Amino acid sequence: MSFDINEQYDKIFRYCFLRVRHKETAEDLTQETFLRYLEHPHYNSVDKTLQLLYTIAGNLCLDEFRKKKNAELSDTEVSADNIEDDVLSGFDLKQALGRLSEEDREIILLRYVNEVPVNVIAKLYSISRFALNRRINRILGKLHEYMGREELI
Repeated sequence: MSFDINEQYDKIFRYCFLRVRHKETAEDLTQETFLRYLEHPHYNSVDKTLQLLYTIAGNLCLDEFRKKKNAELSDTEVSADNIEDDVLSGFDLKQALGRLSEEDREIILLRYVNEVPVNVIAKLYSISRFALNRRINRILGKLHEYMGREELI
């Protein structure tokens, strides 16, 4: 797997947007993520680079949430739906994802939308790859149940 900074930039933006639900704020957080990344020495491993990018982005999103926890989100929810329409296909899938916990939804989006490797996500959540795989399988089972499908796709 090679490291394409433009592709990662788009993925980090989506990650930030799904967490803060505000386009301009997500753009700012994405830019700040890459500025902080460039301040650190480069790693030899793509996995460590991805882990660092997602860790920085996650911490910046948490800081933003803490700063604005009393802000209204109703105006930004409409724009979030527009991005979701581009990223996710099918009304049933969006409904099923909406029924998941925020953390489960984030894991699925990281893995299947942003295509983050399992070992990177496992390190982000401080769990083993095997535990993460079991969790992903459980989440996928819930999604299939919510969508009324018995077999895995």
